[in-house]
Amino acid sequence: MSISKNTRKLPIGIQDFQKLREDNFIYVDKTHLIYELAQSSTPYFLSRPRRFGKSLLISTMEAYFLGRKELFHNLAIEKLEQNWKSYPVLKFSLAGGEFTTADGLSIALNSCLSDFEKKYSLPSENIALPVRFKNALKNAFEKTGLRVVVLVDEYDNPLLKAFGENPEIEKANRNLFKGFFAVLKDCDAYTHFVFFTGVTKFSKVSIFSDLNQLQDISMNEKYSSICGITQSELEATFSPEIDELAKENSLTKEQCLLKLKKQYDGYHFSEKCEGVYNPFSILNAFSTNKFGKYWFSTGTPTFLIHRLNEIDFNPQQFSDGSLFVSEDEISDYRPDNPDVVPLLYQSGYLTLKEYDSALDSFTLGFPNDEVKYGFTTSLTPVYFNAEKPLDIRSFARDIKNGNTDDLKNRFVSVFARLPYTAISKEKKDTVIEQNFQNVIYLVFLLLGQFVQVEQHSAKGRADCVVETENAVYIFEFKRDSSAEEALKQIEAQGYAFPYSADSRTIYKIGVNFSSELCNIDGWKVQ
Repeated sequence: MSISKNTRKLPIGIQDFQKLREDNFIYVDKTHLIYELAQSSTPYFLSRPRRFGKSLLISTMEAYFLGRKELFHNLAIEKLEQNWKSYPVLKFSLAGGEFTTADGLSIALNSCLSDFEKKYSLPSENIALPVRFKNALKNAFEKTGLRVVVLVDEYDNPLLKAFGENPEIEKANRNLFKGFFAVLKDCDAYTHFVFFTGVTKFSKVSIFSDLNQLQDISMNEKYSSICGITQSELEATFSPEIDELAKENSLTKEQCLLKLKKQYDGYHFSEKCEGVYNPFSILNAFSTNKFGKYWFSTGTPTFLIHRLNEIDFNPQQFSDGSLFVSEDEISDYRPDNPDVVPLLYQSGYLTLKEYDSALDSFTLGFPNDEVKYGFTTSLTPVYFNAEKPLDIRSFARDIKNGNTDDLKNRFVSVFARLPYTAISKEKKDTVIEQNFQNVIYLVFLLLGQFVQVEQHSAKGRADCVVETENAVYIFEFKRDSSAEEALKQIEAQGYAFPYSADSRTIYKIGVNFSSELCNIDGWKVQ
C-alpha cells in the first residue's frame, strides 16, 4: 500500500532544523558531510544559488555544534559522532534585513552580537563593532572553556541588496565587512569552526582579501551535493510523491522521473560530480503536482537585472556550447568586472556542463529547462527594451495552427521594439547584426517549451526546424538578400529531404531581414 503524500510534510520554506525535525518534515540527510567538515578547524566558504538550502544547512550545523543530539536521531551523524559537545555558537543571519540604509548592516551585526552575549551572559559594551566581536569571542571561550563556532548565513546579501541601488551604501557595507570579519584572522585561539555561505564570492572587495584563510569548498567534489538533491536521494526519499505526481499528470513513474530530471536537475558544482536537483523547485512540484517554474516565481534578483542592463550580452553563448571558462574566472566576482559570466554561474543561471582537462577549462550552459526558459523569459524585457516578456505563447499558437501570416507579423512587431536611435554609425552594423541573430535565437529558444525546435549554425543545414504534431516548419534567414534566395537555398540544399516520407504538412519559409529598415522586408512560404 502506497503512502499518501498528505501524511508526509514537505519542508517548503523551512529553514530551521529544530522545527523541521520536531514537526516531522521530510529531511534529506546531509549530516555525514557536516561531520566531515567538522573534523577540521579550517574556516570554510560555500557558494550556492538562492533557494538551495544554505540557511537550513547553517541551522543544521548550529544544532550539531550545540550538541542537540536528540534532533539527529536516525541520521548519519548520530552514529558518526562519539563525543557530543555543546559549543558556544555565534550565528550571523544576514538573509533578511534592511541593508540599503546607512546603518542597516551595523544594526544587524549588533543584533547578532547582542543575542550571543545575552545567551551566554557575556558583558555587552557600546564600542566599535570589530572590538565588540573580538571581545565576545574571547569572553565566550574564557567562560565556557570551549572555542566558539561562528556561522555566517548569506554573508553577501547586504552587498547584493545595495548593489546598483546605492553605490555609497554598498561601499560602506563592504568596508564594514572587511573590518568586522577580519577579526577572525587573529582569533584562532577562540574559534573552533567558522563557516560562511553566500550566493557570490566577491573577490578582493570583501572578506576574502582580509580573511584569506577561508577555504572555498564551492567547487570541491566531496561537498558538491551538500546542498541540493541527488538522483538517488530523490528516488529514495520521495518515492510516494513521485508516484502521486506521475498519477496526477497521467505519466508512468519512468516518464515522471525523466520530466523531473529535464526540468529541475543538472546543477554541477565540480568537474566530476553528479548533477543535483534544485530542492525548492522539486518540493514545490511535489506540493502542487505540477511541473512549474518555481525558482523563477520568487523573482529574478534585482542586482542581476542591473548588471545585465549595464552590459552587452550575447544570449546565444548560454546554450550553444561556446562558453568556456577557467575555475579562476568563475570562482571570483568583482562588481567592476565587465564579464557577467561569474555572476550568472554563482547565481545558478549557468552551471558546469563539461570539463576539458587539457585546457583546464569548463563549458558552461543552462542546468535545466526551468532555468533555460525562466532566464530567457525574465530577461527578454531587458533585451527588447519592453516592460513585458515576449509573448511566446502566441508564436507557438500560430505555429500549431499554421498561421504563417500572423507569425510573420509577430516577428515584425518584435524587431520594431528594438532601440536603434542611440547607436553610433560605427557600431550600427554590428548591433543590427547582433539584434537580428538574437531575436531569431530567443524566439526559437523559447518556442522549445511548446514544440520541438532544432537550431543549426553549421553550413548545409537549415537555420531552424520546428516540428509540431501536424506540421514541420523549415526556416532559412537571410540578411540584406531576399526571401526568394532563402527559399532557393532550402531547395538547393535539400533541407526538406529528411521529411520527404513524413505525413505532416511541410512549410518552407524564406525570410529576409533588411539592415536599412531594421526589420523583415521579405517573407515567402512554400
